[in-house]
Amino acid sequence: MFDRLLAAGFQIEFASHARAILGVDFPDVVSDLEDALSQVRLPITEIVGSGGGEAQLTQRLRRGFYDLRWRKRNVEIKKVIDHVEKESISHEIDHFHPTDAGTFALEIEWNNKDPFFDRDLENFKRLHAEGVISVGCIVTRGSELQGQLRAMIKAWTEQEGILSFDDLRERGFKRPTERQEGIVAMRVERQESFAEAWSAMFFADKYGMATTHWSKLQDRIARGVGNPCPLLLIGLPPSIVDMSC
Repeated sequence: MFDRLLAAGFQIEFASHARAILGVDFPDVVSDLEDALSQVRLPITEIVGSGGGEAQLTQRLRRGFYDLRWRKRNVEIKKVIDHVEKESISHEIDHFHPTDAGTFALEIEWNNKDPFFDRDLENFKRLHAEGVISVGCIVTRGSELQGQLRAMIKAWTEQEGILSFDDLRERGFKRPTERQEGIVAMRVERQESFAEAWSAMFFADKYGMATTHWSKLQDRIARGVGNPCPLLLIGLPPSIVDMSC
């Protein structure tokens, strides 16, 4: 299962019998998911982009899943006692795919704050307990990609001949904060190149430990967050990154 993704370096992990459920009840979902993720490409310019809002990679993945009719769904669960509503909870799932065998739910966490994993896993747990979903899936940065991002950012900076914040501004980057300028200046004073100093600061600010990536997801799984919902966890690999654009 997912042989093409594994060969490309994707991390794949199953929890709570998700492998068996996917293999028996959702073979078409497995095939569609593998096709969609096998085509993922991430230009290095998007990794170093400083704009806000949803990442372009996430937007492309969403469009691919929407084409498969894996659409956003708000699921509302109400508790009614003697015709009186006592409780109402709404759960938003970004990609919700009902089939005759059950429902597959998927969330993309390319680069959010890591508590978003808690939200996703708790949503999956509650919806599974109510019989709404059969399997929950999370797609995030894999451990190898996370480990190589800083070096990739440095390589791009050197490749572009960037030697100062002025060079970055010419490429559309926002003016740095005083804190950011101070961090880079201090590292340059220690004989680091601007590329080394800036890439370290940029990586820590944008893709640091408090963001969504594989090890943070594994921390939650090890603590039992989301249990016993069957889970498919997918880590995006360095092979998706295109350093030429």
